[in-house]
Amino acid sequence: MKRFHLLLSALILIAASHRADAQKFTLSTNVLDYACLGTMNLEGSYSLSRRWSLSLGAKYNPFTFRSSEPRRQLQLRQHSYSAGVRMWPWHTSSGWWFAGKARYQGYNMGGIVSQATREGDRVGAGLYAGYTHMLGPHFNLEFGLGAWAGMDWYDIYACQVCGLTIDSGKGLFVLPDDIMLALVYVF
Repeated sequence: MKRFHLLLSALILIAASHRADAQKFTLSTNVLDYACLGTMNLEGSYSLSRRWSLSLGAKYNPFTFRSSEPRRQLQLRQHSYSAGVRMWPWHTSSGWWFAGKARYQGYNMGGIVSQATREGDRVGAGLYAGYTHMLGPHFNLEFGLGAWAGMDWYDIYACQVCGLTIDSGKGLFVLPDDIMLALVYVF
């Protein structure tokens, strides 16, 4: 949680310390991530030119949902950080866009499909595409999809609370990533 607050504070300080030129900075949050067991998220971006922008993002989910059965709980905990670039064929903060991101994710998930829990670290890169609809001078609505791939170092436990390791290792992964419906504030 501290890392998420530090990133949010850094993005606000960067945005506040610069003169607010038209559509230079944006802050956004993906509403659909909150439906993913309460994953909080924030992304800030800075327009480099008419067609290019840089972004920094973070996702954080500290929640564990416990059941009345002691050995049964549901969790999709994570802390994830990304840095990327977007290419806008028309103009930054409006219309279609294509993006690439580098990303790190620490995760602990279990109880979703089975009682087994998977915990580890992932490092990789992703490709994304979407559309930004301008709602007004300072608000946009974004739609997008993405996938990422990279290396995963993991441990798998028999259940969420027992701590019995049943597998451990590293391997390559390819996963869907953002399904976006994001609210964007344009400075």
